Amino acid sequence: MCGILGVMPAVPDYEFKPVLDLLAHRGPDGEGIWQEPFHRLTLGHRRLAILDLSDKGKQPMENQQYVITFNGEIYNFLEIRRELEQKGYRFSSDTDTEVIIAAFHEWGEKCLLRFNGMWAFAIWDKMNCRLFVSRDRFGVKPLYYTFANGGFAFASEMKALIPFLPSLQVADNFEYLKCHIFDYEATDQCLIAGIKRFPPGHYAYIRPNESTLQPVRYWDTMQHLVQVPKRYEEQVEQFRDIFTDACRIRMRADVPIGTALSGGLDSSAIAGTIAWIAKNENFTSQRLSADWQHAFVATFGNTFLDESQFARQVADFLGIKIHYVKVDTRLDDFFEQIYLFEEIYLTAPQPMIEVYRAMRQAGVLVSLDGHGADELMSGYGHLIWALVDSHLSFHQMQSVIDAINGFNYIDSQQIDNERLTFSRSIRFILSQIRHSTYNTLRYLIKSEKPAQGRFGKLNTELYKIFHQTILPTLLRNYDRYSMANGIEVRMPFMDYRVVTYAFSLPWQSKVRKGYSKSILRDAIKGRIPEAIRLRKTKIGFNAPIVDWLKDPWKNFLLDLIHSPSFNHSSLINPSQVRQQVLNVILNPKAKYLDGEQAWLALMPYLWEQAVMKRRYPVIKRYQWTA
Repeated sequence: MCGILGVMPAVPDYEFKPVLDLLAHRGPDGEGIWQEPFHRLTLGHRRLAILDLSDKGKQPMENQQYVITFNGEIYNFLEIRRELEQKGYRFSSDTDTEVIIAAFHEWGEKCLLRFNGMWAFAIWDKMNCRLFVSRDRFGVKPLYYTFANGGFAFASEMKALIPFLPSLQVADNFEYLKCHIFDYEATDQCLIAGIKRFPPGHYAYIRPNESTLQPVRYWDTMQHLVQVPKRYEEQVEQFRDIFTDACRIRMRADVPIGTALSGGLDSSAIAGTIAWIAKNENFTSQRLSADWQHAFVATFGNTFLDESQFARQVADFLGIKIHYVKVDTRLDDFFEQIYLFEEIYLTAPQPMIEVYRAMRQAGVLVSLDGHGADELMSGYGHLIWALVDSHLSFHQMQSVIDAINGFNYIDSQQIDNERLTFSRSIRFILSQIRHSTYNTLRYLIKSEKPAQGRFGKLNTELYKIFHQTILPTLLRNYDRYSMANGIEVRMPFMDYRVVTYAFSLPWQSKVRKGYSKSILRDAIKGRIPEAIRLRKTKIGFNAPIVDWLKDPWKNFLLDLIHSPSFNHSSLINPSQVRQQVLNVILNPKAKYLDGEQAWLALMPYLWEQAVMKRRYPVIKRYQWTA
């Protein structure tokens, strides 16, 4: 896991290095710069050392034909390496990076389908004088690019491309993007004009002097669905095996690993499976980290977002060490954290950044986290669409309604947001029951497209939030939260085998006997406490923003919204946003959703101050040369 940067044509090291250092937080363990002999390309790398901590793992990595700069991990690199060794390849390091180069030499772009991992990398082909760039199937790792001043540049974060732009401006459609925060991460649109996002599941070739990029899709989840057994019990067994192996290969590391544990189903399932693997597997032969017994739990005092009591149950059950992270509301690096986050979002980044900061301070450099499970198996209000799949079967409809209506709420006055509970969905269902659910569902069923009907309405909606809206946004966020502290987050639920299996399942395997995520719950039985396995409370990992606006940040924000820079900001309506923030700060009855909306309205100004007003290194404007 690292930060990568590249530019065509080449720029001198003394100009390139300050730009590469903008990514130092992503790779605090070393740096490297490679210059193409004819000045056609400069490649840079900031290293976070996870596999082969020696200098043999340094990047950019070069062999006789290729040079690579790589961000990510290929978890099945040992299996691919053995296959390549049988073909005569020899390796001088114990890295997955060297395996990528050999695999690309052997199979070309088809090597991508052999990789199980997360990645964004660029490979320079010396012989054919062209650059190959690729991003993993689901976009776990970021990759941005720009064509500016006649050149091409790419990087892990937008901030490292700003010095190459002719000027720093917000995107033409900034107003739309700031109001539709879940709608653009799966597109090439970015908040900064002139920068584009390379699409997940794609690769591209580019040569010097070319001024366009033509990404080619190599992955489409719908083309890789699998045949699943008809019996639910067999499905559970298969899912358990796939999920266990997804966790197993993500334990491969030469550094301590841990998990961000909330006490919810998803993170607990991972912690429980890691513990199961530790009791039943040979660590040495599989390159698994033996130092895995670390759980990091964010605590929020007496706020309704605090889940430490549930996390403690899991840690005690598994016998692992728990690190409580009291989230600090200090303001000394407030704008620095906004800068590192680099985007606009509806909750403050501080809690998540603080958790990963605590990991780094404890020497734990890899975290296995539960992202993706909600979008695969319906952990949000989209569960309601299973009613359409029920085709008016009373028994099946009752199971769906029980799954939704059975959720326990910690504080119904505070939680008023779909991301935190299913309350909106419940109210919708109950209102539909009172106003002829039958007729409504009959209309929805008849209006289904044939293809959607075979895939199912629930899976269709989950597919959208997994590939297009919610999950791409969260993946981006957690890349920034973790890499701000040089922490690698690995996500077993994002294993392509788990993904394709989950989308191949009928909806009844996800919603069963009054529970959502049924197949996951049944697959991990015995690995976590029963109270956690059957827990229905749904709380997202967010900042208790309404509490912070009223108390620890109150004076700071009052000064901020009355400052000259605030009054002259071009990205907000100052008087309107000021009043929205005051309505929360001065209202003791303000709810969580009020605080969230106020924060979202304020954040374009905070982003402007942290990102757009920052001073960046200056790069001379190089033009293409023949």
